[in-house]
Amino acid sequence: MDHLNRLLKRAPAWPLYMLCAAHVFWLFYLGLTGGLGVEPIKALEHAYGEAGLKLLVVTLAVTPLRRFSGVNLLKFRRALGLCSFFYIAGHLSVWLVLDVQQVGQIWADIVKRPYITVGMAGFALLLPLALTSNNASIRRMGAASWRKLHKLTYLAAILGAVHYVMLVKGFQIEPIVYLAVILGLIGSRFIERQRKIA
Repeated sequence: MDHLNRLLKRAPAWPLYMLCAAHVFWLFYLGLTGGLGVEPIKALEHAYGEAGLKLLVVTLAVTPLRRFSGVNLLKFRRALGLCSFFYIAGHLSVWLVLDVQQVGQIWADIVKRPYITVGMAGFALLLPLALTSNNASIRRMGAASWRKLHKLTYLAAILGAVHYVMLVKGFQIEPIVYLAVILGLIGSRFIERQRKIA
């Protein structure tokens, strides 16, 4: 395990951003060229949203993974979180620009459709986290305040999973699994904290 962690420590985080950008553009290219099926806008919207949710899960898993297995991915957590935000921003952009297109209809959907309301709330929580995911913000805010702010990740992830559960038609196991995994990862943090207090 120590050998693996030494290798991970030497590995740079920037390739994650490159892979994320390449995948974002690749999915968009597939949508333009018919590679996403007969409803490319809906498929692209879903692909971006699910990729963002998956990366949120991976981001939340970094701390429990280190605690329970010893694998230390902390240096990659910021990149994972930002890549998750980029996908979710892409998901929102496709909905706004390519799907709905009408400004009045956008606001009506946010107000009248609960799953969109929940999704927008999750994105609103992620926005300040993305904007402060840099060393300058940590210095300006102070480490303690910065950590408190970034605990909003927990609520944003829950809202994202609930958005997915509400979005699908009928009973589907996949979005429920996402929600259960996210709740489990967040719950493990509180259990560990209570154990330390006790």
